Amino acid sequence: MITSLSDKVVLNNGIEMPGFGLGVYKVDEGDTVIRAVRTAVEVGYRSIDTASFYNNERGVGQGVRESGIPREEIFITSKVWNDEQGYESTLRAFEQSIEKLGLDYLDLYLVHWPVSGKYIETYLALEKLYKEGRVRAIGVSNFHVHHLESLLKDCSVKPVINQVEYHPHLTQKELKNYCERENIQLESWSPLKRGKLLTEPTLIEVGQKYGKSPAQVILRWNIQHNVITIPKSTSAERIKENATIFDFVLSDEDMKKIDSLNINDRSGSNPDDF
Repeated sequence: MITSLSDKVVLNNGIEMPGFGLGVYKVDEGDTVIRAVRTAVEVGYRSIDTASFYNNERGVGQGVRESGIPREEIFITSKVWNDEQGYESTLRAFEQSIEKLGLDYLDLYLVHWPVSGKYIETYLALEKLYKEGRVRAIGVSNFHVHHLESLLKDCSVKPVINQVEYHPHLTQKELKNYCERENIQLESWSPLKRGKLLTEPTLIEVGQKYGKSPAQVILRWNIQHNVITIPKSTSAERIKENATIFDFVLSDEDMKKIDSLNINDRSGSNPDDF
């Protein structure tokens, strides 16, 4: 169980990753992302999740440097985008990401989506980077069970993470159970369903019981399900509020109540149709 902002999860290769972090999808490059990263680090976040597709890797790197916290204390994730996939092109994409971030290595590098006919060779390129010590851990994003089953037949390094859309309207039980069996850590993007869950009556009601916002209830629910969580925000106030979820515990009854909100509804694309 993740019990504080500084708590870490041990991944299947022995690397420790913070259980809670900042996502920067759709955060503008430049001052906006620099400020968001700096604020998050000041609050106590030690994990930042970006991607080449987000076009803000330079700002993320700058924000980390300006935070004054030693590089080795901050866990940085990036991802290879779909039009960069393939063995050699993935290796080139990695070099571009590292250059933009201004780093010598990445803590975690992910295959962003399972591009049909490409994702296995893309992952094999990640294995090369991992074996060379350029990345501390490798994994995938938006993979269904069948993608993982296919990948596990061909890879020599098991993915440490599967980062997927996960929230009370999309609990992905089969996928979560599979990842737990295979010791692949589930990580949640869009935990608030891009804001669409904040008016859900059940979440408002549960929040009132604990003196918390619906967002804090959702993030706490994620954490209590042992899912690494990376809410996105550019507001200093919201970045702080999102992290204030370690001073209360949802009861088993309330956890089940939130579980029952599942309607298998996505705010993003289905990986099979993307």
